[in-house]
Amino acid sequence: MGAAAGAVLGILFAPDKGKETRKKLKNKSNELGEKLKHRFDEVGNKMQDKYQDIRNEANDILTKAKEKSIL
Repeated sequence: MGAAAGAVLGILFAPDKGKETRKKLKNKSNELGEKLKHRFDEVGNKMQDKYQDIRNEANDILTKAKEKSIL
């Protein structure tokens, strides 16, 4: 967040025309939005993988418990 704020402040205080500044802000915000979306996708995928690992481990434990109770 600090880097994003620094980038925005740098653009705002740069000696460009208003139109050029707005264009830079739009491009930077799009870029930051894409990075944020990518990061959320990564976190979501990791959470799904972890959930599946836990679910598989729980099923293995249940299967082993059932096998032992039958014997």
